[in-house]
Amino acid sequence: MEVGARASAVDGMVDHIRGLIRERGLTVGDVLPSEAELAVMFDASRNTVREAFRTLKAYGVAESRQKVGAVLTGQHQSAMRDLFSFAMDISVDAFRDIQGYRRLTEMSLFDPLSTRITEATLIGMEGLNARILQAGTPEEASELDYQFHKLMVDAAGNRTLSETYGMLKPVIGRLMLAGKSQRLVLESIASEHADIVRALRERDRIGFAYHMDRHLDAGLEFIPAADGPRGGQGAALKRVKGREKRDA
Repeated sequence: MEVGARASAVDGMVDHIRGLIRERGLTVGDVLPSEAELAVMFDASRNTVREAFRTLKAYGVAESRQKVGAVLTGQHQSAMRDLFSFAMDISVDAFRDIQGYRRLTEMSLFDPLSTRITEATLIGMEGLNARILQAGTPEEASELDYQFHKLMVDAAGNRTLSETYGMLKPVIGRLMLAGKSQRLVLESIASEHADIVRALRERDRIGFAYHMDRHLDAGLEFIPAADGPRGGQGAALKRVKGREKRDA
């Protein structure tokens, strides 16, 4: 068999296995059919199936376990997280793109959340938000901030969106880390989070859009500006202090 034909056969077998995973609703921890079973199922050679398994393993989709066979894993998400973690310091534009992604996704969650989010989830978000003010380090506050938003994203019920948000955690976490050493910033974040939860609880579409927009705009201000030594953090702290004066 020519090299190109063999590669095409292996690619086709990978597609067959992916289709089988979807059709059977297989998930992490489930066992795939054996090489022999797949060869008969898709009229392919054992070598083609074996190469397809190697491809799946290389991408972290499956792994071999003794006395069990090929098992689906979630390692592809870890691989993607490692990739983003390696690349996330490339440029200011990359940070802006990620925050733009958050605007495109989180700002569009109201419709699914209005019908799917439960009081238990809202209470969970409030609990995470309260802990932000008690965080002992900026890293802990950043992790709690991320978990608050991830809980909201997961509540929308879209698995692909949740997995993508999880893959981007290193970059999103780095964005969220900026400014977390400032008490005023933590208080501002907690206040904005509380407004978002209240809008969700009241099924207030306009309120949700307004508070999410304001919250994500505030996050953009922490990205270091390319044309000034103070960057976004100085502007953000100025904004927080200005809000305090208005509220006083």
